[in-house]
Amino acid sequence: MDDVVIVGGGVIGLATAWRSLGRGLRVTVADPEPASKASHVAAGMLTPVSELTYGEEALLRLGLASRDRYPSFVAELEEISGHSTSFRDDGILQVALDGDDLAVLDEQRRFQESLGISAEALTGRECRRMEPMLAPSVRGGLLAPADGSVDPRRLSAALLVAVERLGGTLLRERVTEVLVEDGRAAGVRLDGGETVRAGQVVLAAGPWSQDLKGVPPGLLPPVRPVKGQVVRLRAATPFLGRCVRGLVRGSSVYLVPRTDGEIVVGATQEEMGFDTTVTAGGLWELLRDARELLPGITELEFTEVSAGLRPGSPDNAPILGASALPGLLLATGHYRNGVLLTPVTGDIMAEILATGTVPEAARPFSPGRF
Repeated sequence: MDDVVIVGGGVIGLATAWRSLGRGLRVTVADPEPASKASHVAAGMLTPVSELTYGEEALLRLGLASRDRYPSFVAELEEISGHSTSFRDDGILQVALDGDDLAVLDEQRRFQESLGISAEALTGRECRRMEPMLAPSVRGGLLAPADGSVDPRRLSAALLVAVERLGGTLLRERVTEVLVEDGRAAGVRLDGGETVRAGQVVLAAGPWSQDLKGVPPGLLPPVRPVKGQVVRLRAATPFLGRCVRGLVRGSSVYLVPRTDGEIVVGATQEEMGFDTTVTAGGLWELLRDARELLPGITELEFTEVSAGLRPGSPDNAPILGASALPGLLLATGHYRNGVLLTPVTGDIMAEILATGTVPEAARPFSPGRF
């Protein structure tokens, strides 16, 4: 019998598995197509500061803690897996197209400073000095020097290798039911009828965490799918030096460069249930706003457009820790911060699974708050 079975093989489930294996636990991950959902579509920005929102101060602290763990996290992961994650920590440039957008950034800067986070305000000329491809109409911006990015596809591939090298089991099957015996979770049943018994079960299946049978009513995580469409382009010569987030007449768009010339443009936010249709409208909106900021983007090679489903919780913050059903733990609800929160989530869940102790950083995100 395993110590832990994890339902879901995205970056959250895989990081939880890797860190738990490192604590000496026997771990199985069950997912018919690991790393194929939101982890495959995500752009991979690490932006706790750039995405700071009023009322999310606890989430900011968690995001900062996770961002600051990334250098050591990826160094260890790349060493054990032999895979690069394309991690970068060279900053995020936020830019504003017009005066109203600039006013929004200025308000954000004042909010950051009220929380003790320094923010460097830039003129339009200073922004273009940093990124020459920016349009002359860009009015100004902010630099978040410690934010960065990682390639989620490479990150997922490295995590898969690390889990297997530490002796974890990967079952490419769908979990249909959580087994409950004597009032506690005791394992899972797979699509083919086979059962996997374990001392603890972790639901890390994103918005699909609500689909499992066996769990008493009201104890499954209150997560919903939030659709995001993402465009991938390719530049033959260097186009951007760092990640750029832009406000274009109130609409947000971001562009994430990779070292191989890929530029990831994202992302829409659509409440469309489990629909993952790629639409002409979503593609048009992203390219329209990106072109306003970087006119030369229309000359780049188009390579891919895809759509994924973020797991959104009622307060847009993750759900981490033990549920009201003994033996059942939750690691979902990360919404747009799944990749950012991967290191801290893996460490938090491994600590709970190994010792039963809830780290201080996880307490604001307990399932019990719902």
